Amino acid sequence: MADAADAPPAAARGSLYETSKTSMFLACDGESSPSIATIDTPPTDAAAAVDSVTNGPVAQNVRDHSAMAASRKTPATAAATDQPLTHYHSLFSDLLSWKNPRASAIAYASIVSLIFAARFLDVIRWAFKLSWMALAVTVSAEAAGKLLLNHGLATQMRPRRYYTVPRATLDSMIGDVHELINFFVIESQRILFAENVGASAAACVAAFISYYLVKLVPYWGLAIIGTTVAFFAPLIYTSNQELIDHHLKNASELINAQTAQVRSVAQKQADHITVIGKQYAGEYTGKVQEMLRGRGASPAAATKQPDFPSPPTEEPAGAVSKASEKEAMVAS
Repeated sequence: MADAADAPPAAARGSLYETSKTSMFLACDGESSPSIATIDTPPTDAAAAVDSVTNGPVAQNVRDHSAMAASRKTPATAAATDQPLTHYHSLFSDLLSWKNPRASAIAYASIVSLIFAARFLDVIRWAFKLSWMALAVTVSAEAAGKLLLNHGLATQMRPRRYYTVPRATLDSMIGDVHELINFFVIESQRILFAENVGASAAACVAAFISYYLVKLVPYWGLAIIGTTVAFFAPLIYTSNQELIDHHLKNASELINAQTAQVRSVAQKQADHITVIGKQYAGEYTGKVQEMLRGRGASPAAATKQPDFPSPPTEEPAGAVSKASEKEAMVAS
């Protein structure tokens, strides 16, 4: 009985299967041979649910957090002093390079929102207001409960143990703060000592422009401008990298050609100046030698006697005859 009862449904299922199989995969056109037909079957509810879960916003958030967590690792490259960098170098590099557009957009929006909040919202005053309102509610509830119910309402809401910060969490926070401070300290020194000439030049231009903009733009506006440039300059470069690299290459070749030309002209001028210098040096050396020779001969010339005629050593003949006559007269 059971077999007889189950036979018609089985046959029906078999015929239904054959009919659906024939209608889905075979299409007959008269005398032509059967051809395979493509039929779009709607997805099942289970497949739609799986797709919505795997591609939904929750899964996207999980993937974003996983990518950001993976980016927070110490980079393999070290500084010029062979010091290891911090994991914030990888994190900020991924954020500013827009490797994860969703995370970069959230970070930019958060920073801009914080700047506007610090500028236009009186957060400290609101904190004091929230404090006195919360304390007023708890004190009133406690006093009213003890007065009416003989037990305070705030006491009933009090936890069995006060919340504390675990030491592991505090150590992790202190470690993150330490890494963040070291990130800024290391980067400032790398920029100052021109480890990357391009980055140091960009920082120089930014400081120069900020020096004049601060006279016209308030500090919060300057912070927004700096944040926007820091986030969108890499995005513009990556979006137009081929064009920008082409123009930079042309500019580099032009600068190198002009530098080589200036260097050749300077070398020619230096050679010309060297030849002229050697010529003048030779002339002045000869003059100095002549002057020195003249000074060496001048003392001998000063001791030399003048060329006067020598006095006669013998008396003239007339004077001798006169002297002999005078002697003869005296004798006589």
